[in-house]
Amino acid sequence: MRIIPAPHYSNHINDNAHLVFDVLVSAYVDSGFVYDAVTCLRLVKENGFGVPFRACGYLLDRMVKVEPIGSCWKLFWEVLDCGYPAKVYNFNVLMHGFCKIGDVGSANKVFDEIPKRGLRPSVVSFNTLIGGYCKVGCVEEGFRLKGVMEEEGISPDVFTFSTLIKGLCKDSRVDDAGILFAEMCKKGLVPNGVTFTTLIDGQCKYGKIDLALKNFQVMINQGIRPDLITYNALINGLCRIRDLKEAKKLVDEMSERDLKPDKITFTTLIDGYCKDGDMESALEIKERMIEGGIELDQVAFTALISGLCRDGRANDAEKMLREMLNAGFKPDDPTYGMIIDCFCKKGDVKMGFKLLKEMQSDEHIPGVVTYNVLLNGLCKQGQMKNAEMLLDAMRNLGVVPDDITFNTLLDGHSKHGSSDDFNIFSCEKGLVTDYASYAALVNESSKASKDRLRR
Repeated sequence: MRIIPAPHYSNHINDNAHLVFDVLVSAYVDSGFVYDAVTCLRLVKENGFGVPFRACGYLLDRMVKVEPIGSCWKLFWEVLDCGYPAKVYNFNVLMHGFCKIGDVGSANKVFDEIPKRGLRPSVVSFNTLIGGYCKVGCVEEGFRLKGVMEEEGISPDVFTFSTLIKGLCKDSRVDDAGILFAEMCKKGLVPNGVTFTTLIDGQCKYGKIDLALKNFQVMINQGIRPDLITYNALINGLCRIRDLKEAKKLVDEMSERDLKPDKITFTTLIDGYCKDGDMESALEIKERMIEGGIELDQVAFTALISGLCRDGRANDAEKMLREMLNAGFKPDDPTYGMIIDCFCKKGDVKMGFKLLKEMQSDEHIPGVVTYNVLLNGLCKQGQMKNAEMLLDAMRNLGVVPDDITFNTLLDGHSKHGSSDDFNIFSCEKGLVTDYASYAALVNESSKASKDRLRR
């Protein structure tokens, strides 16, 4: 048997090491052991073997999906120093990772590194960074980059314009978004469904429903099929201006286009009908949701409770609260407050207190608004002693009374006390802003009552 001399064997290993390590690093990556793959790569580098560049690219692609983007950037620098032939694609992926978490500063550093490595940023590079800036509200920086693109002979594409339009709409600059949309069309670029939907949604949110409907029609005329998001945006816009008739027409049109209304569609309609005072239609939509196997969410339940309370239907609102609880949702303080207020306005303060206790047993700490509602109910019934006890209870729980608290109590004292009480309290309404001032007034009233008895 011929023995290969050690030096020759060593050289043979060195010559082919990158192939071995290429397989090893890739195997670690495929098995999900990313950390081990990184460790292996660093050991290869430290021991002077050839770095497996193919595996480097494979590892980086996997890392950006499962590891913090900062760790990916650090490793990228390491392999660049080893002579890794980076591509613009690699930089774009890293920029996207930083933009995704809102770290536009780091994304910008990655972008600036592209020309330093002898590469030219692509339209994707620019679009990624523009999207990052728009996401964090720096639309003007996005426009600056658009200008740089044009100076370097890179034409902004549909994605560039769509991203900037979205940024403008997010920044409440809907008119500017419309101007940019027109510029896009003038350049011969054909807006896609995302572009139209972004603009339509922005126009609907800021009350420009006529423009939104006009763009919707242009969209259809150009053969672009509106999707569920487009319809939901328009339905929301129409509900905002209380045009429920047109909103309902759009829902019917959706069905004709084989688009199935979703939870957002129905919840938007429920909220619209409730605000319009049409509770029967709102409840019909609720039943339609249930029949279609769509579960109501917290927003839908809260809208229905609000509508029922506005309609004075306290018992129905309380039943809806039970449904909400059974569905696994926890009503917030304003929701409980609405129902308590509705019962108190009907004169059923007892039920109001029952709901207050329910809130407290559910680890809710009712706020001053909830207590004010109950105080108002007690004061209207002339239960001033109970009102005083409730005031003490709320203070003991750390709930600070506000102007409304004191003025509600003053109003109760002036209406249900003696003529002297009326003179004392009615003159001070609107002026008492703290407990000490209120207590002084109550003491003055008590003293006046004792003086009357002595006479």
